[in-house]
Amino acid sequence: MSYIDDLMQFGLTRQESAIYYALLSEGMMTGYEAAKVSGVSRSNAYTALAALVDKGAAHVAEGTPTHYVPVDPEEFCGSKLDYLRHLSVRLVEEQPTRQREDDAYITISGFQNICQRAARMLDQAQYRIYMTGTAAMLELFREKLEDLVRRQIKVVLITEPGFELDMAIIYHSSHIEAGQIGLISDSTHVLTGDLSESDSCSCLYSGKKNLIDLFKQSLSRQIQLIELGAAEERK
Repeated sequence: MSYIDDLMQFGLTRQESAIYYALLSEGMMTGYEAAKVSGVSRSNAYTALAALVDKGAAHVAEGTPTHYVPVDPEEFCGSKLDYLRHLSVRLVEEQPTRQREDDAYITISGFQNICQRAARMLDQAQYRIYMTGTAAMLELFREKLEDLVRRQIKVVLITEPGFELDMAIIYHSSHIEAGQIGLISDSTHVLTGDLSESDSCSCLYSGKKNLIDLFKQSLSRQIQLIELGAAEERK
């Protein structure tokens, strides 16, 4: 993701991001200069500069002609994050009471969205989690998994040789399918499917008992096969 794309995550449009980047690169500029440096048309540049001032990413300097000064990214981004943290607390506290629990099979698409759902499942676990995936995939969640074992929550992992985690129960297998994730938390919710670093990957998430039971049976068979293989090797 480019610097411009990253700026857009903080509420700036693409043109506003381009103008802001130009200000950061060149320093104080007029609207004409900002348009010339950024490649944004002059009329759109003035509109973008006004928006940057409104959004706290730039200030207007006194004098004629009007010059614009960029706000330091740490200050701009920090202010936005502080606002969002305050807003998120209020949204959680004031959320409406749900009349019924959603009982459905939900498709979650995109690498980041799937990672966020898996992380949330790990954070909310109270008793046990079972997780399958390659060593590289589990590394993405190592801190969460370490926190679980510190909280004395049962952690069972099925993964490739080489991945270790103190206090966790680990079954090593050389037949872990790349790009696949499986996670069950407290026998209440399951997440399973493809987790590759692309927007096209998707997983199924549900709290339906039949899917949970099927997933638990699949895990049980995997563990039995791993144990049988280990027993054969010891002979």
